[in-house]
Amino acid sequence: MPTATYRLQLQPAFPFAAAAAAVPYLASLGVSHLHLSPVLEAVPGSPHGYDVVDHARVREELGGEEGLRSLARTAREHGLGLVADLVPNHMAMAPRYNHALWEVLREGPGSPYARWFDIDWEAQGGRVLLPVLGGPVGSQLEHLVVDGDVLRYHEHAFPLRAGTQDLPLPRLLDAQWYRPVWWRLARTELNYRRFFSISELIGLRVEDPEVFDATHAKILQLLREGVIDGLRVDHPDGLADPDAYLARLHEATGGCWTVVEKILADGELLPASWPVAGTTGYDALRQVDGLFTDQTGAYELLGRYRAFAAPQTDRGGNWDATVRRAAYKVLTHELAAETDRLTRVATRLCAASPDLDLRDRAPWALRTAVEELLVRMRVYRPYASGDAAAVVTEEAAEEARLAFVVPEEAEAVGIVRRLLVEPPGDPSAPDHADRVEFRTRYAQTASALRAKSVEDTAFYRYVPLLSATEVGGDPGRPGVSPEDFHAYCARVQRDWPATGTVVSTHDTKRSADVRAALAVLAECPDRWAELLAEVNRPEEGVGVPDGQLAWAAWQTVFGLGPAEEERVQQALLKHVREAGMYTSWTEQEPPYEEAVAAFVAAGPCGPPGERVAAFRKALEPHIRANVLGTALVHLTMPGVPDVYQGTEGEYRALVDPDNRRPVPFPPETPGEKDALTTAALRLRARRPGAFGPAASYEPLTAEGPAAGHCVAFARSGEVVTAVTRLSLRLAEAGGWRDTRLALPPGRWADVLTDGREFTGHARVADLFGRLPVALLERVAED
Repeated sequence: MPTATYRLQLQPAFPFAAAAAAVPYLASLGVSHLHLSPVLEAVPGSPHGYDVVDHARVREELGGEEGLRSLARTAREHGLGLVADLVPNHMAMAPRYNHALWEVLREGPGSPYARWFDIDWEAQGGRVLLPVLGGPVGSQLEHLVVDGDVLRYHEHAFPLRAGTQDLPLPRLLDAQWYRPVWWRLARTELNYRRFFSISELIGLRVEDPEVFDATHAKILQLLREGVIDGLRVDHPDGLADPDAYLARLHEATGGCWTVVEKILADGELLPASWPVAGTTGYDALRQVDGLFTDQTGAYELLGRYRAFAAPQTDRGGNWDATVRRAAYKVLTHELAAETDRLTRVATRLCAASPDLDLRDRAPWALRTAVEELLVRMRVYRPYASGDAAAVVTEEAAEEARLAFVVPEEAEAVGIVRRLLVEPPGDPSAPDHADRVEFRTRYAQTASALRAKSVEDTAFYRYVPLLSATEVGGDPGRPGVSPEDFHAYCARVQRDWPATGTVVSTHDTKRSADVRAALAVLAECPDRWAELLAEVNRPEEGVGVPDGQLAWAAWQTVFGLGPAEEERVQQALLKHVREAGMYTSWTEQEPPYEEAVAAFVAAGPCGPPGERVAAFRKALEPHIRANVLGTALVHLTMPGVPDVYQGTEGEYRALVDPDNRRPVPFPPETPGEKDALTTAALRLRARRPGAFGPAASYEPLTAEGPAAGHCVAFARSGEVVTAVTRLSLRLAEAGGWRDTRLALPPGRWADVLTDGREFTGHARVADLFGRLPVALLERVAED
């Protein structure tokens, strides 16, 4: 089992050889394993590797299998193992590179590879729709070229069915097992399951044992031969049956350390039956971020935001309403095809089952019922091992019925809910397959909807405090009390002691250091609002496209600090397109986007931005307290910490691709965060019992006038962590004064400074005399 992992983003610019060269430095940090992004063959040039094209080969652009094995040998020589990212849910929709998909497009449902992909062959006349054309097919015929037994369209290539090469182009297109269509039709007519709404990634059917074996053989071989030691499972929520998949994977791997990329809603628990070590750590991220966020100040900041942005937009001022609107938008646009398929299955079930009959109103009523229940999901999806009735609640059904004007049509809600919460029944029944399919596809669609509507839409619309709009977070309640944090840690140590923990990843919208800076704004909402009123004055020459975007832009440059304008422009362009209110990825509005670019250049990245930089500098001591506190809590709380590349030191990054940029090894100018990270990781390595599955977690309570600003805990009576919480509020209240922290019995040395020793009731002002955090190790008695 790892004691700590270090995440490396492999890409052609950073292959296995570059990772091997960094091994001596990474080993010196004190981690036990390197955590690698996907290593199997991907689309050429891919900067991430999640677009797998061949599960049987290690990616050649990274150095191939020998390069991976060489990296493993170098890592072993330095005492490190490897953890690999496994992508079971999807492959790249790139036939020219994906041999299995090429064969399916050439041979149709009769291909031995047809069972690999989640394709609805009953729809679209039994042909796979390929949303690659730049316009209606009639306008693109001149760009479709027959080249031997291949059909080419710009950079795309598709196989031709045998004997069709000499047909006139219109007839040739009708003779294939696929149909190239305008990319806009992906919204409503697509007949293959995707990763979320990304048409370039096609869903895999790993629930089929043969598909599982074929797509996991190479990874399992690398595990058996000791090349890799553990797995991170990407997006299990997209699978037909995550419970069965994880059980099969556990058996196939012999029970190696495995964590799953599972986003838990606030208060949701990981299914206890899953044979995994835990999650990749977004639930821990939410707790750590919340610990350093002032909940009362966050509410005050929300009020200031509403006053600032409300005159120009009626969106983004209420979290629940923002999520609901985003969900409706995603269902009726990006996931319309998935909703259509669910409706078709439900309609067949109603037609075949008298107890489900809705007479002539079924299709419309069923679709509405499906949509209304989906948008009311509070978690990503139901699971076979769980109680679906607790996820698709009767309260949600009652609310969904209010969407209907005709009471008889509202009966559709009850029918849909019954199909979801009642067992599918007798496997020999004629409607059994449809009942299973409906439950499965509802769950898969629910997870895609939650991801797209919350993470990829609402997080960009609800902007009062950007640090709260993070994967796994709850922007409606961004703060976490010390009591709730301690309760979470105690539960994790008891139930999932080997789970992963993270604060920065390749998927976080802002790195932990950026979020730590932004969290300080919740401690000074009035000062922030006053500053924005100044820099947004008309006489400043800053044309504000809309208040919501302006608020987000100013927070972005505050959190990021000094940076190249291009990075800020790129992140904010993605922000407005993901928000989808005035422009989007598929329906871009150049005038608005140009206005955003001009605003960013003249305001946040122009002279007014210097005042924001000065404001940040004035708050630097409090940002420092959050940065160091976040890092130390993450590295010493229950679980296995994953350190994202470069985050051992100061690391300010925005959403990808900004956070995927290669970093130097070793860092060019290491600072106090580097020293803290190394000290904490080395302490974990030399005292594994204090942090492992058999360890204990004990909250420590401070006493005195500023007790609420000191958060501390002990690990197995061997290590004590203490951090400063809400340091700006602390300073305004008069500082630590005579606040004291009761330490466990014994002598304790601070490993972050010069080994100063403490016993008994330590004065917090002395404990934090040099740093706003302390990491104490029990001193061996003579």
